[in-house]
Amino acid sequence: MIAQFVPEEVCLKCPGCCRFSNQGTVWSPCLLRQEEESLREKIKLVPGAKEDSFICASFNPAQNKCTIYPLRPFECQLYPFLINFKANKVFLAVDLNCPFVQENAGTQGFGEYVQKLADFFNRPEQRNILKDNPQIIQAYKEAQDLIELNI
Repeated sequence: MIAQFVPEEVCLKCPGCCRFSNQGTVWSPCLLRQEEESLREKIKLVPGAKEDSFICASFNPAQNKCTIYPLRPFECQLYPFLINFKANKVFLAVDLNCPFVQENAGTQGFGEYVQKLADFFNRPEQRNILKDNPQIIQAYKEAQDLIELNI
């Protein structure tokens, strides 16, 4: 498991994650191959309460919580950080729409967390996971690239 950067009490108040404007969005989590086997299915988006909105099928909007939180996919553990593909390069990036990121992006804690993630992704076993799971490397337009990853 990846240690969460955003504190749980902040996440539980935010109306952003796990909600999507369309089913084919790049923001919908992709699964690692081993996660597909353990979850036995892909993450599905289902219609949300608002017209033209979708939510993750594992999300309970009444409680603003994930029903599979201990088993949540790698991408969900990583969020608000992302693996971004841009100009034929792969970056560790961050979603600038996350309110906690907006408030903390310039702090020492943010910088230390980014460095921990960079060290994590530069380990050979993690580079191999990314190489074996190209589906989790997406082109996010609203993300800020932080560090180029060598995969």
